Amino acid sequence: MSDAYNPPQDPLVVLHEDAQLLVLDKPAGLLSVPGKGAHLADCLISRAQAAFPDALLVHRLDRDTSGVMVFAMTPAAQRHLGLQFEKRQVKKTYVARVWGQLETKDGTVDAPLIVDWPNRPRQKIDWDTGKPAVTDWKVQRYEDHATRVRLFPQTGRSHQLRVHMLSLGHPILGDPFYATGEALDAPRLMLHATELRLRHPEGGRGMRFVSKPPF
Repeated sequence: MSDAYNPPQDPLVVLHEDAQLLVLDKPAGLLSVPGKGAHLADCLISRAQAAFPDALLVHRLDRDTSGVMVFAMTPAAQRHLGLQFEKRQVKKTYVARVWGQLETKDGTVDAPLIVDWPNRPRQKIDWDTGKPAVTDWKVQRYEDHATRVRLFPQTGRSHQLRVHMLSLGHPILGDPFYATGEALDAPRLMLHATELRLRHPEGGRGMRFVSKPPF
């Protein structure tokens, strides 16, 4: 991956805003939080806080992943949402285009993950010391040399979807860490957080936020 960080300068796309919640559509190529060094300061949380000073971080998306990202607007909402993520009560749906043709229409990858220290931030499957990681997947349609799938992570490990798809022999197209050869031939990482379901911090009603995949 290139060290050059040139995030898109698109205006903020607000999917929802109220006294407790702010939901944004993160573009691919933009960090969720600042990286180390002034050159990595530009990120979605800083842009959000420029427009919404009370916005607080709840979760993250990888730099190269686009889609729905929720922020809290009060410390109480941040705690409430944080617990929902921690207890795996938030339902997340991603869309991805993966290399090759998946043989079956759906399945589950249950493979524990751990950071690959010599090659961090890469992650790897480790059956002895990895943390539990589970991903359900379902084919949407087949393309010439790829498969479009919906991914339903049951856990929230770093790079989980990327490593789990790789473990099936079908890396996500354009993945700078895990794809090789022709699978790298894509304009971006073909992974998008398309839907997020959670309970509103005030009153607990079910909320659903959707962002259409840009690919």
